[in-house]
Amino acid sequence: MTLKEIAEALVAGCREGREGENLDKLYSVDAVSVESDPKSESGTLKGIDAIKGKHAWWEANMEMLDASVDGPFLHGDDRFAVIFGMKAKDRNTGDMIEMTEVAIYTVADGKIVHEAFFYNM
Repeated sequence: MTLKEIAEALVAGCREGREGENLDKLYSVDAVSVESDPKSESGTLKGIDAIKGKHAWWEANMEMLDASVDGPFLHGDDRFAVIFGMKAKDRNTGDMIEMTEVAIYTVADGKIVHEAFFYNM
């Protein structure tokens, strides 16, 4: 797949609730995911299984109330960005979370090999 095809597939999957399918289809088995706080429990994750675990944790613990996905914004031959907006409720505490997040994805050999998230809350 080309960079544009990967970027468009990721965005379509996020808009349509197919994030899990995206992980299997678009990510390298050795992909790395970095959150804004690399020292947090999910700060830097290595490998598709760890990234899937992060997604499973989010789905189990957070109820999405509203979401938006803008992009993709292509950059060069190997990167793209997506802007996510979300409002969610923590299922455990009832706390509401609103945030905007910029995700930067790096692609090599037709797969996402790195993702980094920058956000405000």
